[in-house]
Amino acid sequence: MSERRALLRRIRVWLVVFIVCLVLSGLTAFPLVHELHWAEDLLRSSASPVPEHFPALMEWITKVRTGLDEADAKYPFVLYGTDWLAFAHLVIAVAFYGPYRDPVRNIWVIEFGMIACAGIIPLALICGPIRGIPFWWSVIDMSFGVFGVIPLLVVRRMIKQLEAVERTPRPEPAATTAPAV
Repeated sequence: MSERRALLRRIRVWLVVFIVCLVLSGLTAFPLVHELHWAEDLLRSSASPVPEHFPALMEWITKVRTGLDEADAKYPFVLYGTDWLAFAHLVIAVAFYGPYRDPVRNIWVIEFGMIACAGIIPLALICGPIRGIPFWWSVIDMSFGVFGVIPLLVVRRMIKQLEAVERTPRPEPAATTAPAV
């Protein structure tokens, strides 16, 4: 396998993983009310050490679930915002098909994703306290940016390598001449 094909294959594998994670992240934003009930039931189960060892986490999960229940019952249109959040994840995932097809030409999508990952940090640090989000939860939110940028950095580095390989002139095949008779 040529170096170019090997790089292209590795880039595409990393991008597929990244796209799948974006899609899964987006899809989980649709059923928030049900997910919070499921999570709270799971964490309160007798097999879970969470209530005993992490009471603040249990308190937060219960508070969020209660808030979602009340919003869903009285003001379901508020949850429409999380539907848009989910949709945004799906749309952003589609944008990464460009680098999948032509990584060198569409490296800007990778860089856009890196900027978005970096933007998560100030968003969580500024909006978290404004919205009454516990700092430790904001750290969890910020981890999405940190962990999201890692595959993008890897992919960007490989795209730059691919670009260098594609710029390198290939040797011309030796011309074969018919033997003189």
